[in-house]
Amino acid sequence: MANTADLDALRAQISADIASAETLESLDAVRVGALGKKGSISAQLATLGKMTPEERKTAGPAINGLKNEIAGLIEEKAAELRDKALEEKLAREKVDVTLPLSPAPSAAGRVHPISQVLDEITAIFSDMGFAIAEGPDIETDYLNFTALNFPEGHPAREMHDTFFMKEDENGERKVLRTHTSPVQIRTMLSEEPPIRVVIPGRTYRHDSDQTHTPMFHQLEGLVIDKSSHIGQLRWVLEEFLKAFFEVENVTTRFRPSFFPFTEPSMEVDVQCDRSGKDVKIGEGEDWMEILGCGMVHPNVIRNCKLDPDVYQGFAWGMGIDRLAMLKYGMPDLRAFFDGDKRWLDHYGFKPFEMPTLFGGLTS
Repeated sequence: MANTADLDALRAQISADIASAETLESLDAVRVGALGKKGSISAQLATLGKMTPEERKTAGPAINGLKNEIAGLIEEKAAELRDKALEEKLAREKVDVTLPLSPAPSAAGRVHPISQVLDEITAIFSDMGFAIAEGPDIETDYLNFTALNFPEGHPAREMHDTFFMKEDENGERKVLRTHTSPVQIRTMLSEEPPIRVVIPGRTYRHDSDQTHTPMFHQLEGLVIDKSSHIGQLRWVLEEFLKAFFEVENVTTRFRPSFFPFTEPSMEVDVQCDRSGKDVKIGEGEDWMEILGCGMVHPNVIRNCKLDPDVYQGFAWGMGIDRLAMLKYGMPDLRAFFDGDKRWLDHYGFKPFEMPTLFGGLTS
């Protein structure tokens, strides 16, 4: 039979264990040790069956009272520990509502400068009434060279370090296009004049240094009708340069050159200032070559099933990557293709701010 002294000692011990519990896990261990199936208070309850009725009248209420008392203490301590744990969690996860919000993913992302410059160029030429034409990166030798007045064995073919594909079942070797000019042929073969298109796209040449990469971006323009002339070509190019570099005036210089697909052919220089760190277009006393152009060669027009005595036109080509370098002060072309997020964070453009002529190309 359990006496009062034993129960008081058990009460004191369990109460002390409850008070010293610092976590819900340690408190649960105390509960199991006292009230579990093999717990100390459960063992006292098991002795009631061996007592006489008179003994049970006294011991039963005392042991059950101790059980209920301990259960109450455990519940109070559990509530205290839960409140403490919540306070600690709130302290750890406290938010300073005065701090600025983190930028949204849409605000943190950046548009690559090449994509930005393509959009700028598209906006400018679309405003002039030009359509956009595109073609495949893998071209036939005929469209990449022959149709553009590069005869078989002509040394002009050596002007380009071409990537040739393996021969097909017909013994023909396709190429990674060395310029976007094959799209000129595709356009003239598929559309009736008048034609006014610009052709942006990737091109490939076996070359790599600070200002050359094996893959780069070009933009070509083509106008075919019955009355086009060099004066129109010059106006188109100068209006484009003024809009793209966002200057009031530009001065250009046309120098004789050679391209198999144009006659006459010309290199175009633009007046600039090289005295500082950046090249400034539209001022200064220096000159910089910026693109090549010319009147479309009669053989090219003839290869496109048009009569060169009726139709004539002009074309030009420029490097999009180089234009981006000039406009935004980028020193090394290879960085365009490194995939360095730090570079893109510095030189990239905010999304959703599409360039327009009325809102500003780089607003």
